[in-house]
Amino acid sequence: MTDQTLTLDQCGTLAEGSFSFSERVDYLKKFGTHSQSFSTLQPGMDYFDLPGVGFVGFMRKWGMTFVLSDPVAAPDHFELILERFHQRHPNASYIQVSKPVVDFLHFRFGLFGTQFGSESRINLATWALTGKKKQIIRTALNQAEKNGITVMERFSDDHTREISDAWIQTRKCKSKEIRFLIRPMEMNYRENERHFYAYQDGKAVGFIYFDPIYRNNRIISYVPNISRANADFRQGIFYTLMAHAMDVFKEEGVPFLDLGLIPLSLDKATERQESGLLKRILHGLYERGNFLYNFKGLEFTKSRFRGEGFKTYCCHRRTIPALEFLAMFKLTRLL
Repeated sequence: MTDQTLTLDQCGTLAEGSFSFSERVDYLKKFGTHSQSFSTLQPGMDYFDLPGVGFVGFMRKWGMTFVLSDPVAAPDHFELILERFHQRHPNASYIQVSKPVVDFLHFRFGLFGTQFGSESRINLATWALTGKKKQIIRTALNQAEKNGITVMERFSDDHTREISDAWIQTRKCKSKEIRFLIRPMEMNYRENERHFYAYQDGKAVGFIYFDPIYRNNRIISYVPNISRANADFRQGIFYTLMAHAMDVFKEEGVPFLDLGLIPLSLDKATERQESGLLKRILHGLYERGNFLYNFKGLEFTKSRFRGEGFKTYCCHRRTIPALEFLAMFKLTRLL
């Protein structure tokens, strides 16, 4: 990595630069602790770089700027890089960010910080299949065994596109793969991805791609960012793949498994920096918006793993960022 000493220009301010790809990967491995840090390297991203600090990944749509995740930087440098980024992009919206980012943007610039969903992290050292709410996982494993399902880790294209295309046709959004909030299946950068496939009668019937989460050049967790199953296999593939992968990661000494974003899984209480009106709209979208996305089904599935939940937020300038949300849905291809 480049020298972590902060470089100054002649005016005494941090000199802004443009990282090479390898430099950006170095920052990812040092500071990529967010579940979406790896996704900031997806195709189509733009970057705001500060040498010796880190970078912010973002995309644009309809002239608007959307930041994905926390800055890839040390938490002690969040305020510094966000201050500089805001000077360049004062009207940006921030998607899936943590409370420290929310607090700074709210108190420094007056942005709202409204809960966007939840995330969940599992301590693999204490992970076990016991417990009432894990019964559905145990049932899925039993069904998989009866149906001759086996799981193997492979880094190859084994009917991947065929399974994915068939799976997408069963989803609410059938036109294209979602991007931005979920990184695309095909990435140029794939270092330390983990691929687990489920097989029946020798043919792949489902898979999960796991992305690494880093701290200080060590993988501290994985997150399942891409999951697909054969449309003919009714249920259980996801649970079976997850349980197998978690056993592998646990055996390797990986401390955690993150479950990623659970969109619109919201706390009923409204925090002081939240837009109360937007929060009510998001609650309503969760209740009545399953024609857009299977919000309730995803929350149910991930809740069965009984991880430790925490909130994730979006930061926005207007009380009701209607145009911004419409642009974001178009950006992600939900619309």
